[in-house]
Amino acid sequence: MVQTANKKEIEEILNDHQLGTLATVKDNKPFSRYMTFFNDNFTLYTATDRETHKVDDINKNPNVHILLGYTYDGINDKYIEIEGQAEIHDNQNIKEKLWNDKLKPWFNGPEDPSYTVLKIVPTKIRLMNTTNSEPQILEL
Repeated sequence: MVQTANKKEIEEILNDHQLGTLATVKDNKPFSRYMTFFNDNFTLYTATDRETHKVDDINKNPNVHILLGYTYDGINDKYIEIEGQAEIHDNQNIKEKLWNDKLKPWFNGPEDPSYTVLKIVPTKIRLMNTTNSEPQILEL
């Protein structure tokens, strides 16, 4: 039986784990890469170059899958699986909000025309590896 997920547990994972994987659909197959995520009330944002394969993938098929959490020894680590819809988000306020010095090797600043943001709106979040054997699901 599927259980409803505790929003607070999911928020804790989102706040404590920024590094995760983003899978897009490329040539009708999943393609994953590590990304750094920032969240705002379950909506995720990540910085990228507008000339990347992931941007091309999302323009063709906006369905994405994200994994966050599960960073220690893997035993009893809670993690989340996120299904969502991604879009290329070029809002300057968001770009400035996400900007940090760790992006300097790739971009000249928040005004860099290559710098863009992916906005991921989750449709379903599964809380995994809890004391229950079944995933807990948060439908959005």
